[in-house]
Amino acid sequence: MTHSTFQRDDADLSVFDSGTGLPVVFQHGLGGDNGQVVENFPDGPAYRRLTVECRAQGQSQPGTTRPFSIAMFASDILAVCDARGIDRFVMGGISMGAAIALHIAHRHSDRVAGLVLARPAWLFDTAPENMRPYALVAEHLRRHPPEEAKATFASSPLAQDLAIHAPDNLASLLKFFDRPEPAVTADLLGGIALDGPGVTEEEARALGVPTLVIGHRVDSVHPLAYAQRLAEIIPGARLAEIAPKATDKPRHIHEFRSELDSFLRTLDPSRETNP
Repeated sequence: MTHSTFQRDDADLSVFDSGTGLPVVFQHGLGGDNGQVVENFPDGPAYRRLTVECRAQGQSQPGTTRPFSIAMFASDILAVCDARGIDRFVMGGISMGAAIALHIAHRHSDRVAGLVLARPAWLFDTAPENMRPYALVAEHLRRHPPEEAKATFASSPLAQDLAIHAPDNLASLLKFFDRPEPAVTADLLGGIALDGPGVTEEEARALGVPTLVIGHRVDSVHPLAYAQRLAEIIPGARLAEIAPKATDKPRHIHEFRSELDSFLRTLDPSRETNP
């Protein structure tokens, strides 16, 4: 796996590229980075895994263009693919990465050989209710210094409810208050929480690409119902329900990797005959 930077207008983007095997572009979730992908992806010589850390996340610079959006991140990823001669690839991602993947699969269907939507946080509308906690974190960061904003958010009814029903979601949200650039973080969370994949249900029904959808329970931000619905709508999609991250993270990671590896094998005939 190599690490390099790619300049896109006034932002240097952090890019990870394994360089061999079946091309798979796999993206992290909101506030995530390549480390999140490494944890869940079955890296190895069978796959050329490309991950672009989206603007203001990981080691990528934010740049000055606003608002941050799913379409912006998708455009950045395609620019990297073009520069590296990756014309056709499996497109996938986790949460926000799944929204980016759906966006690209619809708008650039000729380039997508397979689609992976893991822990989807959107269906087709912008600003879904399950993304409201991210918008609220952005509001707190804009109104208060980070330490005060964190304490105020943590004591809110929403945070207390998440502590009971979705502790993993709450832990992720609280980490945003510790990031070094609060204004950029507020822009990032506010922009993406109000956005969406830019794909209608009708357009999703017209997708003609092999698709895996991964979902699980005990997660308010990534409702299992979203994964189930997407698997119903996209023709031929397969739903894999795995162990919740909040209750058994090691099993969650093992099952995530196993389901993803099994799906990718079906898109690479050489591995079926030479495992």
